Order: sequence, then C-alpha cells, then structure tokens
Amino acid sequence: MTHRIIVLGAGYAGASTAGRLARRLHRDDVEITVVNADPDFIERVRLHQLAGGQDLPHRPLRDMYAGTGVLTRQARVTGFDPDRATVDVIGAHGAETLGYDTLVYALGSVAADQGIPGADTLTHKVASRADALRLRDRLRESAPGTTVLIVGAGLTGIETAAEIAESHPELRVAITARGRIGDRLGDKARRHLRESFDRLGITVHEHTGIARVDATGVTTAADHRIPAEITVWTAGFAVHPLAAATTVTVSDTGRIIVDETMRSISHPGIYAVGDAALADGAGGEPLRMSCASGIPMAWLAADSIAARLTARPVPDTTIGYTVQCISLGRRDAIIQRVTPDDRATPTALTGRTAARVKEFICAGAAWSVAHPTILLPTRRRRLVAGEIRTTTR
Repeated sequence: MTHRIIVLGAGYAGASTAGRLARRLHRDDVEITVVNADPDFIERVRLHQLAGGQDLPHRPLRDMYAGTGVLTRQARVTGFDPDRATVDVIGAHGAETLGYDTLVYALGSVAADQGIPGADTLTHKVASRADALRLRDRLRESAPGTTVLIVGAGLTGIETAAEIAESHPELRVAITARGRIGDRLGDKARRHLRESFDRLGITVHEHTGIARVDATGVTTAADHRIPAEITVWTAGFAVHPLAAATTVTVSDTGRIIVDETMRSISHPGIYAVGDAALADGAGGEPLRMSCASGIPMAWLAADSIAARLTARPVPDTTIGYTVQCISLGRRDAIIQRVTPDDRATPTALTGRTAARVKEFICAGAAWSVAHPTILLPTRRRRLVAGEIRTTTR
C-alpha cells in the first residue's frame, strides 16, 4: 500500500521537508501532499522588504514541485485528529477530511499581541504577505513627517525599522526595545547597529515596555506617551492553536514537543518542524523561531522519516547555529558570528560586504526551497517490503 505523507504548511520548513522526502523516497511507494493556504511559497524573511515597497517574485508551489511527485493542495487547515490520523481542511471544494500515515506539522507562527490592549486591532504587522502589503499601502499614502513606531526590537523589528527608514526618508521612524537595542549582539555589531540607526534617523526608545496601543500611539509601562500615526507590532510570535486542541503533547506556548529526530514525543506518526516545533539544539537550548532553525529541522525530519520507512539508521544530528544575519536596508547589514548554542561572539561582519553576504544567504535559502529535489543525489529508496531496494533516476 502507498504510504501517505501529509505536510501541513509550505513555509521554509514545510516546503523543504516535502522536497527532501521526494528525493529520499520512491514515488511508487509514497504519496506526499503539501497543504497550504496560499498557492505560493512566501519568503517570510523578506516581508519587511515587501512592506518597504519592493516587489517579491511569486513562487507557485505547483511550479516548485512540478515533476517531483509531490502533490499540492491549496486549503486552510481547520484541525487534525492524531488518534484517528486525519486532517480537516477547507479548500476550493469545501470541507474535507484527509487521512495520513505520517504527518509533518509545519504551520509556522503568527504575530503575537502579548495580551496588550490594542495590539491586535490597532497595529500593522509583517508576519504574512497580506500584512506586509497592507503596511506598504499605508506607508505609501502617508504624508511626509508621519511617525512610524516599530514595537519590538528583535531581528524582525530591527530589519523593519531600517527598511522603512531607508525606503521612506520622508517619514519619521522610531523603535521600542524592552532592554537595550541589539542586546543579543556582540559589542562590534551593537555599535554598528546604533551607528546605522543614527544614519537612518531612527529614534530608539530603550528599556520601554508597552502597556497599551491606541490610534495615536502607545502608552508605555511607565505611563509615558509615544505618539505615532502608524504602529507596527513585531513584539514576538505565537503558534497556531490547532495542536494544543489535540492529544499531542505541546509546550505551554502550544509548540509540539519533539525528540532529537523532530518526531512528536507522544505520537510517533507525527513530526513537527519550524516555528511550530519545540526542539532542543546545541547545548540543550531550544531552537529559536527562525528560518535558520526551520530549514535544518526540515532536513532532519525528512531524513528521519525516510530512514524509518526504509529501515536504515536514523540520523544522529544536533542542530546548531553559526551566524545571525540582520539587514539594515539594502546596502547595510550585520553578520554576527555566534556559537552553536546561539550566543554572540566578538566577531561580526558589517556594512556593504555584510549586506552582500546577507543577500546571498536569503537568496540561497529561497533557491533551496524552490528547487527542493536538486540538492541531494538522485537515489530514492524503496519502503521495506521484505528487503530494501534502491533505484537511481
């Protein structure tokens, strides 16, 4: 019988998992289906560029997987039952229930309002293509001198602030940080970040928590006002609540807890990758929500699934980091060298050279996802049925 593999979500993690599985397993033995609400693969790490006014190329999933045997289904996932091994979706043909033998849960994350009044309804986000396009339209129609406040100084907030300031010099851009700006960077990188923000005219509010958002700005935890006509919320991400509504074991934030092979600790037929999974990396530290985590998690999950289905050794791999990449507009960036457990080192590359390296990394990540079956040898292994057979195509 054909082994049915369903991949929920086609971001960096989900799309990479499906493509790698297609390269690892013989298409006569498996049916790989990718379920995604959008017909395209979205370069999420570039959404701040889209918001700033740039156009991003469309990458249709059907084109990406053409000739690979991977099936694509545009539909919204409304739930899944891990005990019955079914997934509920709503697509062009209405509501359907799909059965699976192996499930890869890669539904990613959305912007989290952290329970702050007004954050959900009175702010813009950059967590999806639709979010970024709404913000782009708002910025284009804004009068010179309009204040744009970025709430949250993680990597997304920093990149968004710099992109808007560079692409819209007629606007006033500010950013708030709970602690210091760039507090996870080394000294050299932090100095460069401050110099870049000064060059771009970005106002920085450090050690500033937000108590509430309204139509004319924010009120801080210290009861101070920061006026802004446009508030952009980048203060963290949260996962979809679907997994937490099932019997799958999840963390207190709703992420599926997985073992060292990205398999659910409670349901062996389910794997989770990307932002939706809670996995330990180097040093036993949880992997952060990022493209830098999602793609290697996808590779490990695909290799683990293929190994188990073909009775081969399961990979013994620990995911670690090498750099953090931060764009500061189109001509400036920071490449911060980090330890495998994601702690900053004194080494950092900055400026135009770093911008070229950052662009190469982003383009490479998108290329690897858009060409999911090229990066591995053309050997597909047959599922176990008395013996393992290997074919070459």
